[in-house]
Amino acid sequence: MQDWLKMSAAALGRGIESGDIDPVSLAETYLDAATSHPMSGRIYARLTPERALSEAKAAANRAKAGQRRSLLDGVPISWKDLFDTAGVATEAGSALLKDRIPTRDAEVLRVATSMGTVCIGKTHMSELAFSGLGYNPITETAPCVHDPDAVSGGSSSGAAASVAHNIAPLAIGSDTGGSVRIPSVWNDLVGLKTTAGRLTLEGVVPLVKSFDTIGPLARTVEDAALALGILEGTRGPDLAGASLAGTHFGVLKTLALDDVEDQPRTAFESAIQRLQAAGAQISTIEAPEVLEAISHAGPLFPGEAYGIWRDAIEANPDVMFAQVLGRFRAGADFSAPDYVAAWETLHKLRDIWNARIAGFDAVLTPSCPIMPPKIADLAADEPYYVERNLKTLRNTRIGNLMGSCSLTLPTGLPSCGIMLTTLPLHEERLLRLGAAAEAALA
Repeated sequence: MQDWLKMSAAALGRGIESGDIDPVSLAETYLDAATSHPMSGRIYARLTPERALSEAKAAANRAKAGQRRSLLDGVPISWKDLFDTAGVATEAGSALLKDRIPTRDAEVLRVATSMGTVCIGKTHMSELAFSGLGYNPITETAPCVHDPDAVSGGSSSGAAASVAHNIAPLAIGSDTGGSVRIPSVWNDLVGLKTTAGRLTLEGVVPLVKSFDTIGPLARTVEDAALALGILEGTRGPDLAGASLAGTHFGVLKTLALDDVEDQPRTAFESAIQRLQAAGAQISTIEAPEVLEAISHAGPLFPGEAYGIWRDAIEANPDVMFAQVLGRFRAGADFSAPDYVAAWETLHKLRDIWNARIAGFDAVLTPSCPIMPPKIADLAADEPYYVERNLKTLRNTRIGNLMGSCSLTLPTGLPSCGIMLTTLPLHEERLLRLGAAAEAALA
């Protein structure tokens, strides 16, 4: 059963299908592992054993009857603590929401449950999802799989840690500026940022509704594809026969390659060589519209976030982490005309970007330009925290601003990833490319 803790979600699902794995025993194995793990308290905000065992028993009955609802029927999944869970606290990493207990599940959790998945627990996160680092002195700071004294990346920090530390086979998080991809990078996972609007946000604690997206943090591209399926109530994209032969990728030079630390740069360059060896053509592209889009991030992100949260924050600001509070309050500097004008400009920039990248299968960048910082350094130095947070999210938020879908893959060098970004609502194509690239990078 200990082998189950390291298997992909797809492999576990096939084991259930063949009768080699009992869903109840599988849930118990993961619950026991999570309970006994020395860093479980830094990863899980709360486990949901009663729900997990009830759902696992139902999955076992369906398996015996030959009525499984998906390949992931009976497979445990951890959920970031901003997805509403009926009767179970959902606090989004903030004391502002302490003891908040929803009466119904988030819609994506309801759909995933209807596809047979097992909710094993809720994972820690950056406060209200407003940080790419995962440092949260209000609740807990999840550990990086390679260094327990370093952050795991945010804001889906516990989500990534749950999979990387083998106490969940698959996790669901959210991504507003990089919050699925950054923790995936730093914990050597696959992370999918879906197109905004593809998955419903009903029952999800918001940060910036215009940019909030939902996506999986997974051990393999296949798991990410299956996760997209169960979130939508479908089988997920077909990855069979995926190949890089005849593909054409564009390496984005604008901004994304500036000041990249040695390890991520080396990993990216090595990954590019392996993709070429597998049949991909590689070109470089300049995209000045990216720089202009970044310049409008102020009214678009803090402006909207503060508009959503202002009343709750100002009623009790002292319970918040000062750095997150400051990011929200920065939104007060922008007017409604600033916000509307920024969106008008961004729509035009997205059109330019989409036209530029349409001739490529995907745009390639280092997933993150830096390595995970130490928790103590972030706690001791406020300017360092601010600088590291902005640098961490620099490459990932290009995809958010441009409305793209994006996938990060491990490169084989710890905490270093390569990111594929493509046109909106092209997740199926992106995941096929990801599966082929994954094989080339293995």
